[in-house]
Amino acid sequence: MKTNFNNGQSLFEVVVAVAISALIMVALVSLVSNSIQNASFSRNKGLAGTYAQEATEWLRGERDRDIASFSTNVLIPTWCLTGLSWTPSQAGDCDPDNDKIPNTPFIRQATFNITSVSNNGVLKDVIQADVVVSWQDSGGSHQVTSATNFADWRQR
Repeated sequence: MKTNFNNGQSLFEVVVAVAISALIMVALVSLVSNSIQNASFSRNKGLAGTYAQEATEWLRGERDRDIASFSTNVLIPTWCLTGLSWTPSQAGDCDPDNDKIPNTPFIRQATFNITSVSNNGVLKDVIQADVVVSWQDSGGSHQVTSATNFADWRQR
């Protein structure tokens, strides 16, 4: 009687198969994790751009509504625009822990710089506004910036 030992798989073959399966699973989990992180970053970047544009449009409306009040408010060089208003509590730098846009991870801050430009011998003030929307996630700190120049369009 002859005994045949080749009927099953050896322990070595089983270990190799499990190792290959584990590598494939790790690669798939890593791929899914990166995809979720990229999707989250893209969503946040789009929302940050929307919040920056919203602030720029609000500033444009404030300028058009009352240029004198707008010019006075931008004498304060930095505003934390948690809400879109000129309340004194929003003057100055944003506190990263307390000045987020409600129900979001975003901080929105506007900085102003006033320069005088000569237009046909007439000095005209131009207000440069930089709106920065920033946030932090597992990938680090990120920001979206919107820069706009404002002037009194009624002056020619």
